[in-house]
Formats: sequence, structure tokens, C-alpha cells
Amino acid sequence: MLLSYLRERLRLTGTKYGCGGGGCGACTVMVSRYQPGTKTILHFSANACLLPVCQLQGAAVTTVEGIGNTKTRVHPVQERIAKAHGSQCGFCTPGMVMSMYTLLRNKPQPNMEDITVALGGNLCRCTGYRPIVDGCKTFSPESNCCQANGNGAGCCLNGDSFLPDFKELPPQLFDQEDLLPLDPTQDLIFPPELILMAETEPQVSQLFRGERMVWVSPVSLEELIQLKTSHPQAPLVMGNTNIGPDIKFKGAWHPIIISPTRVQELFEVTKTPQGVCIGAGCSLSVVKALLEGLVQEIPEEKTEIYRSLLQQLGNLGGQQIRNVASELSVVTIFIHFIYSVQEILLNKDFFVGFGKTSLKPDEIVLSVFIPVSRQGEFMRAFRQAPRKENALATVTTGMRVMFTEGSSVVKELSIYYGGVGPCTVSATKTCAAVIGRKWDEQTLSEAYTQLLDEISLSPSHPGGQVEFRRSLTLSLLFKFNLQMLHKLWEMVWTGSLFAQLAAYLNLHHYTGTFLKGSQSGDDPVGRPIMHRSAISQATGEAVYCDDIPKMDGELHIVLVTSTRPHAKILDIDISEALQVPGVVDVITSKDIPGKKFRTFTGIDEDILVSCVGHMVCAVVADTRKQAKRGAALVKIGYEDLPGPVFTVEEAIEKQSFFLPQRMIERGNVDEAFDKVDHVYEGEIRLGGQEHFYMETQSMVVVPSGEERELKVYLSCQHPTYTQESIAETLGIPSNRVSCHVKRVGGAFGGKVTKTSIIACITSVAAWKTGRAVRCVLERGEDMLITGARHPVLGKHKVGFMNDGRIMAADLHYYANSGNTADESLLVIEKILLHLDNAYNVPNLRGRSVACKTNLPSNTAFRGFGVPQSMLVTENMINDVAMKLGCNAEEVRGQINMYKEVSLTHYKFEFDPKNLLRCWDECKEKSDYGSRRKSIAQFNQQNRWKKRGMATIPIKYGIAFSDGFLNQAASLVHIYKDGSVLVSHGGTEMGQGIHTKMQQVASRELHIPASLIHITETNTSAVPNTCPSAASFGTDANGMAVKDACETLYQRLEPVRKQNPEGTWQTWVKSAFIQKISLSATGYYRGHDLHMDWEKQEGQPYAYYTYGACCSEVEVDCLTGDYRTVRTDIVMDIGRSINPSVDIGQIEGAFIQGLGLYTMEELKFSPSGVLYTRGPSQYKIPAVCDIPLQFNVYLLSGSDNPHAIYSSKGIGEPVLFLGSSVFFAIKDAVAAARVEAGMVGPFTLDSPATPERTCLACNTPFTQKIPASKQGSFQPWALNIP
Repeated sequence: MLLSYLRERLRLTGTKYGCGGGGCGACTVMVSRYQPGTKTILHFSANACLLPVCQLQGAAVTTVEGIGNTKTRVHPVQERIAKAHGSQCGFCTPGMVMSMYTLLRNKPQPNMEDITVALGGNLCRCTGYRPIVDGCKTFSPESNCCQANGNGAGCCLNGDSFLPDFKELPPQLFDQEDLLPLDPTQDLIFPPELILMAETEPQVSQLFRGERMVWVSPVSLEELIQLKTSHPQAPLVMGNTNIGPDIKFKGAWHPIIISPTRVQELFEVTKTPQGVCIGAGCSLSVVKALLEGLVQEIPEEKTEIYRSLLQQLGNLGGQQIRNVASELSVVTIFIHFIYSVQEILLNKDFFVGFGKTSLKPDEIVLSVFIPVSRQGEFMRAFRQAPRKENALATVTTGMRVMFTEGSSVVKELSIYYGGVGPCTVSATKTCAAVIGRKWDEQTLSEAYTQLLDEISLSPSHPGGQVEFRRSLTLSLLFKFNLQMLHKLWEMVWTGSLFAQLAAYLNLHHYTGTFLKGSQSGDDPVGRPIMHRSAISQATGEAVYCDDIPKMDGELHIVLVTSTRPHAKILDIDISEALQVPGVVDVITSKDIPGKKFRTFTGIDEDILVSCVGHMVCAVVADTRKQAKRGAALVKIGYEDLPGPVFTVEEAIEKQSFFLPQRMIERGNVDEAFDKVDHVYEGEIRLGGQEHFYMETQSMVVVPSGEERELKVYLSCQHPTYTQESIAETLGIPSNRVSCHVKRVGGAFGGKVTKTSIIACITSVAAWKTGRAVRCVLERGEDMLITGARHPVLGKHKVGFMNDGRIMAADLHYYANSGNTADESLLVIEKILLHLDNAYNVPNLRGRSVACKTNLPSNTAFRGFGVPQSMLVTENMINDVAMKLGCNAEEVRGQINMYKEVSLTHYKFEFDPKNLLRCWDECKEKSDYGSRRKSIAQFNQQNRWKKRGMATIPIKYGIAFSDGFLNQAASLVHIYKDGSVLVSHGGTEMGQGIHTKMQQVASRELHIPASLIHITETNTSAVPNTCPSAASFGTDANGMAVKDACETLYQRLEPVRKQNPEGTWQTWVKSAFIQKISLSATGYYRGHDLHMDWEKQEGQPYAYYTYGACCSEVEVDCLTGDYRTVRTDIVMDIGRSINPSVDIGQIEGAFIQGLGLYTMEELKFSPSGVLYTRGPSQYKIPAVCDIPLQFNVYLLSGSDNPHAIYSSKGIGEPVLFLGSSVFFAIKDAVAAARVEAGMVGPFTLDSPATPERTCLACNTPFTQKIPASKQGSFQPWALNIP
């Protein structure tokens, strides 16, 4: 593939590996081709991981390195994304840059829709997308329009004079006047030699022979037919979006592949009055552009089919996929196509199975004919997918009706569905029952009954969601009905927010002021400084672990994992693996010279195979492909053990727990239940969440060759823990192991314990072979092995009064820990410490338990149990409000929130003043009162669309409850030229810690930040570091850097007094001459925090970060789809050291929380196998999921004496505020249920996926679906937790 060629052969490492399947966009490049016929150059973005190099004859490929760099000239795209703070960890940034760059090459002044479409195929896990869109929209002429700030009245586009009150505009995080202009004349030209070659050299067939495969590229149709006749089983590859993933992920092997990308007949387009004939090789982007042109050219009544296809094309895959995928992947209904000399209908008989058609092996599709619509003919296409864009549909449908002229009698009707069978399904009987009858409610009512009988699914149907899929077949037909009934269509659907892409312009925020009145203009603290590596990340020059050049003799390692959930290993046969060319060795536990097990919590981990994905051994080879091939040949003999445990219910039944269990109580809960007006019990299930850091687990271990020394280059949050683990595993002192972390491409808690385990295995391989060993997990391996956020079952029993006062609450938390303890016991402790959230409940009890199951061990994830804990609490509050029939915000803020200096349930005193300020300001700035009335009015007027709103507070404890972790050290060197090198114990993983440390050093040394450099985190420079976690990295390391800089500045005091007019450089030189040490260590002892679980009291946190968030959503009750209309966040983060970095953390955490509570679902088979192992199955939020209006406000006038410069930790708290979208969805669902005659509390588990949301709405269509009897079938997937 092009990706490996760029990275390994050409050493162009700016193009990143993110998933290997075209689902994340990290590997985006621009491909340019000369078109001899039109003498034009076509530029398109593509995924390098799916692009075969042998397909690129005559093409020019532009990577991120090619458009600009820091040594010559940075391209405006690179600069603007960086300066707009759109690069945090930076791993996705080159892909974002190349998607936007390609758009600008084709359209130098794009509109906002162009931008969001261009970025639709790129994923980012850090930023929340807003700053990326902000940087890109500076290229759009719309960005300065009045409507960009929501001012529709007096718009400049209407010729009106509109001068905004600049005093009311929020401060800007970057200066748009200080940006390089876009000058297309400075872009790279298409190589003239390729133009000359295309115009003069004759096209000849190409044949490429690989180690196991032959690639043939014919140039004529005759040759293509001959090849297909000779090799009927050989697949035809156009964009490689189907065959490529099959080869990579499913192990498919084809000895011969035919690539007809140069057969011109496959790309011909012929327009006729009857329709358009499109060559079967045309990409989806070409088809889309062609249809868009036809829609503008021909009468509207003839464009029904074209408009329906455009509707589907707009959501199918990302832009990179559409640019290369051929059209047959979407054109599946009522269309003719031609192969050889025959013409057949592409109808119900064409598809005969999943990915199979009625074509004979030696037949070739030449072209597709798409007719124009006839008079009285209407067609619509609908799809429901886990994510609005760039996601495979759960159910898709095409429906066509033709009415008898002058009447509503149905003359023709065709209904096709995808997603309800192994191939496209035709509702033939339903259509027959409707044809010849009037299109009215009675006819459609009978059609629903017929359709329900005609399309049935087994309860164990692959993909699950059986009730949802069946209900969608009905509700999508009803949608078609609504669109046919034009007046009802106008009333119900016009103005739907689901289509308002331009509303992305309403992304603005308010930063507040954090500069002291007397602060020097040279002092960078409190200013929105750009991430120090942002430019390097945007140019692809930033070095990540796998970008390190290959060492001489370097080996690659691939892990072999268990395929059984609960078994003993009887034997491991490695003989066949060792026969694979290039395989050097197989590493097993017998090769470990030192301690075999090291755990974070000190609990010995089970040596049996206890989950699918359990690491058993590892294959070491010259290349990764060889190691992977060898790993596939390792044969493991198992003896299955009885009774695997997968769910928390099973763990409870079998008492399968990690000890100790935890309990905390204040007041007398049982007694209080006897005195309240109401008692209610409920529960909620919260699924797990994959970290989906863009950079997978990566490391390179290099033995030095003497004195048992190892250098370990890795991507992790806790290098000291990894250092200690490797030393123990190899039986050597820690001083022989040095761990180096340059930067981390995202972590979120997933690169602490799991990284150390994989690093130990890699180190054993390096130790045994005496050679450098590189380990980079593929996305699927990473997701299978490394665990996720703990799924939790939460149960509550609450006692409350008629006025909403909660007098007693008893909460139980059952966390699915997986097969090892990992950090689970710490997680369940933090769950209990945050169960009160913002509420003063006089009688409160919480119990939590870590359930031991046979799933991959779950681990730390941003929030560390708090998102699970507080969701249960807020759901309890919600149930109280619904039980009383009052507003949940009243129960939260007016009645039960902490109001004055109070004690928590663990007897820690705090002042909630800023919590109340955040709550009040959030309601004020979100215009909560008037919008709540508008929502009620909207819901009254709309039957199938409902809006909901929720406001959620948070009180989040900062620092480690284990006091020894609250320490940090630093090392600061001043060199004779005045430059400064800072080392500290924090790792840079996108949160901007290096940038903030640079600001701290700049302030304390009174020098420009440009003189200060931070190269890496290194255990040899700063020993005994603590993990970069718990939102405490800046607090601890900032104080350590401050301490070292203060020491140095004081040492220079005599020199400054001797020469008060001198410069920093002269003072430093003079100090060296005077033998004054220019190097200092800094240390921060930190808070002595503790928690006594026997006494149930303590001070586990240094302080609290407060916030509140109000979100509004619009829900489509028929499909469960939702759109976040608006989000307003108010956060108390003290005095921000860097507002741009902190706002980036707020937005990124919120979007990650939105994913947790509404989208992201881990699916396991009944035997414990993880189904969701990549972006094609596991959907994280994309650009299309940003709230249409997203406002962030930082609380002014806040001080925090417990942290550096009065700042506060912010990395984790805001993630939970994503639950405001969950509860807004639940609010909208409640409105839908009222119309179904259902009131009061109801269960809506998290995430609130379209499936759960739709079924909870309880529409007439979901009511028609009979529920499958539990226990009568084996479900496709487990219900985790």
C-alpha cells in the first residue's frame, strides 16, 4: 500500500497509520492526475492505507511534507489549523491538513458545506473539531458574514448595513489578521514530465509480481475481458475500498488481482433525454458531481431518482472513500446496467447474497444507466446509521411510487431495503398489496401489516438490533408516506435542523480575561499561546514513536492472543511459525528472565487464559508482515474451563469479584426511607468506551549492547512505571533502563498499565535477540487487547419529599472490570467519592464492586469512574423529577444542590460558591427559560420530531487520592548562549503540558518563551515520575518547574545587580565565568491527600473544578437520530495559564463525553469476542456531530490557592458534561412518550444510540414489533455490562 511505501521506503512519516481501513483519515494524501482529453488536472484526497502503489502510474502524490515545512515555508492550511489551536496530540493533523489542502486546490474559496464535507472522513479524538473548523473556515468568504455569528437580521448578504457592537464580541483565541494569505500560484505544479508521458507515451498493460500476488492492469476492454475469462475468480479492484480491507482484516488472499483503472470505456459518460449512462469505473465523487449538474440542468420533475441518489451519496463514506470507490457500491435500485453486450435490470434478482450478485465470474459491468423520472413518479432514499455521516447504514431503503395521472391511485410501487437480510430485500408482497389502490391512510395501514409479515428477522440476526431494524422498515415507509403527502411534509419537516449544515458557522466561545492588571506584556501566563508543537504537527515534522527511523537489524514483534475466554493452555506449537521466512523467534513466558507479573495495584493476575485477546506469546521477525504471518501459524492447545463470566449479572450470581468491595455512608439511610413521601427504585446501564487514541500502542526497545542497558522509546503516560516494569521483568536495576517519551498521539488513560505490559514483552524480545525490536499494534489488535472504560450497572433507591427534596439515596455500582484487577479498585473508589456530584443529600449510601469477568481487562479512562458514577446520580435526579411531574433542573439546582459551606459524604469541607455561579451563569447565558418555552411549543406542534433540553452540573475532585502520587520533579539547564532546556515528569499527549511549562519557565526566568525548549520526557533526566493523569499534570510539574526556575533566577541575582543594564545572555555568560551553577532541579512535594475507608472520611482531593452545561437536542422519533442544536458550557478553571489550551480540553472532553453517552458501543459476541475492532464498527464523534452552536464560557473572578498561578485542572471534568446531551435526548423522548400515553420514569440506558432512543419513543411503529422471548434464542451480542 502507498502508506507503507511512503513511511518505510521514502521515510515520509507525516502520513500516519491510524486504522489501516480508510476509516480515520490520518493517512490522507492528495492524488493528482492529468486528463489528456480535457487537458485538465484532477486533484482528489485519498486514504494512503487503501491505495495500492501499482495503481499510481502517471499520478502525482502530494503528502503533508510536500506542501510546507518549518525549514522553508509553512502552507497557510498548516498555519491556520495550528494557530486556531486545532492540533492537540497532533496525530490526526496531517490528515486534516491534506483534506483541506485538496479542497483548496479544487476550490480556493470554499463555503462551509464544502469544508465540513472535506473533513467528514477525518477523525480527531482530542479537539472536539471546533478549532479545526475555525481554522479552516478562515478560507471561506462566509466566515466574515453576519450570519456566522447568528445574526440573521440585517445580513450583509441581503445588502443591509450591519455594524456589530464590537464591545459585545467575545475575545478571539487567535488573530485572523496575522495569517498567511492563500496564494494558489505558490502551490506545487503538476510534474510536466507526467503530462508529457500522458500525452505522448502509448498506454501499455502493466504487471506487478509480488511475493504472493500478481497485479495486472489492462488498458483495453478487450484485454480486460480476456483476463476475466482466463481468471474468473480474480477480483476487479478500482478503489480497493472492499478488497483491501478484506485482505487486511479478514485474511483474504487472491493470487491474481485485476485493476481496470486505465480502461477508458469504464469511465465514459453519455447523456441522453432518457437518462445518463455512467461508466462503471467512475468514482462516487464523479457520479455525485455529475448528478448535481444534471439536477440543475433538467426539469425538476425528471430529477427524482437523481436527487435520491445524491441524498445517499452525501452520507456514504468519507470524502476520501467517495473519491476512489466505484459507483456500483451505492447504485442499487431500479437502474439498468450493461455488461459485455447484454442489458439487465439491477433489481431484486441482481443481489443473491452478502457482497454477491447474479453476475457470472467472467462477466464485467461496463456501465450503469440511470433514467430520468417520469411524470407522476416519485422516489426517495432513506438511511439510518450509527453516525450521521461516514458510517455503514443500519437500515437503508429506496422507495419509488408512480401514480395514475390525475389521481392518487398507485400505478407502480417498488420498495427495497438493505440491512434486513444478507442482501438487498424487495418488499414484493407489500407493493402488490398497494398497487391499484388509492394512496391513503387505510392503504398504508394495511401496507405496514403486510410489510411486518414480509420482512422478518431472526432474534439472533447478525448485527443484532432486530427490533430496531424491523421498526425502521415501517417508520421509513411512513417517512416516505409523509413526503408523498406534500402538505403534511411541509408542516412536519421543513426547517429541520438535520439539514442545516451552514449552522456550523455558529461555533464561537467566550474566553474571559485572565491577565492581572499589573502583568507585564512579556509575561505569557494567561494568554492563548499556540501549542508549542502545533506547527510541526501540522507539517508532519513532529516525530511520534513509529516515526523513529529504523535501526540497523531492527525486528518487529506481533502478539499472539487467545481465542478462548476461559481455558488452560495445554501446549504452544511454534514449529510452523518458525518456518516462515524472516521469522527470528517466538517469545513465550519461559523467556522472561525476571519477574513474570507486575500489576498496578499489587494484585497477582491470573496466569490462565481468561479472555479472548489474552496475550499468550509473540512472534519476532524481520518485517511486520512476516511476524504477522508467523503469528497466524502459532497453534495453541486449549482445555476449556467451565462457566465463563461475561456480564455483571453473571458475576453477581457467581460472586466473582475483586476484593475489597467499597462502601460509604453518611446519615441513616434506612431510617430516612421510612420518613419520606416517596420511595423510588431504578437502574441504568452504562456501556464501555474504547480510548481510540489516534496513535495505537507503539514502542521501540533498543539494547545498548553493554552493561545490560536498554533504551525504550514509547508512547505512554507513565514512563517510570514502564521503566520499573521492564527492569523487574528482565531482572536488572532500573538504572539500566531509560524510557523516552517525545510525544503521545492521544492516551486518555489507556497508556499506563497496558503500555507497560506490552513494553515488557517487547523488551524480553530485544533482550533475547540482542536487537532492537519495534512493536506497533494495529487498530484491531489494540482494541482487542488493551481494554476500555469500565461498563457499569448502577442501581438506585431514592427517598424524596413532595417538594422534590431528596432525603435519602442508596446507590449500588457494579463495574465490569474484565479478567484482571488493573486499576479497577481505584476506579470503584473514585466512583463512590463522586456519587454526590453537586447535591447535598443528608442520608447517602454508596456501594461499589469490581466484577471479575472473562472479558479483556478494563483500565483507566479519562474521568476514571466519575462519568459512570455521576450518570447514575443524575439519572436518579431525573427519575425524581419525572415521578413528581416537575422540571429536572428545579430538582437539581433550586432544591438539592449544595448551597453553602458544606461537608461531603467523606467529611471534607468545601465552599460551593463557584459551583452555584457556574449553574446560574449557564442558565443565564443559555437563555434557558425562554428556550424551554420554545421547546414546549415546538413539541406541541410536531408529532415526529421532539426537542429536549437538560442542564447538568459537576463538582470534580482534582489530584490523586493516594498522596504519594502528588509529587513532581524537574531539571532546568541554562546554556551559555542563554537558551534554556526544561525537563519534567509530565508527558505531552495533546493536553499542552509542555506549552504550559514553557510559559511557567518564561515567567519565572523573565525571558521570552522562544529561548526555552522542552525536548522529551526522559526517566534519565527526571527520575521517579508520577503518571500524567488525574488532571494534575500541570499542577504538579508546573510547581516543580517553577521551583527550579526560581532557584536559577535567584542564583543570577548578584550578576544582575553587577550589571543592571545587561541582557539575559550577558548575565548567563557572566554567571558561568563566575562559576555559578546554571543547572537546577525543582521539586514539588504536593498535597498530603488520603482517604480512610474504615472511618469513611478523608481529604482525597486538593480542590474541586466546577462547571455546568446546558444542551438542546432535536430527536427524530421515527429513526432515533438526533442533532445537538446548541451547547453552552460554563467552567470554573481558576485563572487559566493558557485559555486556548484549556478551552481545547473543555471542548475535546465534551465531545468525547457526547460519544460515550450517545454513540460509542462496544459489542461482544456470546463467547466474549470483541466485534467492534475499528472505525468501521466503532463510531466516535466526527465533524458532523459538533453542536450546531457551541459556546464555552470561563468563569471570571475565580481564584484557586491550591494550584500554580491560581489555575485548576481541567483535562477530565468536562467529559461528564457530555451527559447533558444524553439527558436532553431523554427529555425529548419523554415528550414523545407523552403522546403515546406514557408518563413517569422510564429506562434509557447509555449510550442513547438511535436504536435505544427510537424504541424508547414508543411510536406506533415500534409498538407493532413483537418482542422476542428472552431465553428462547442466543442474542448476536452480549448486553454489557
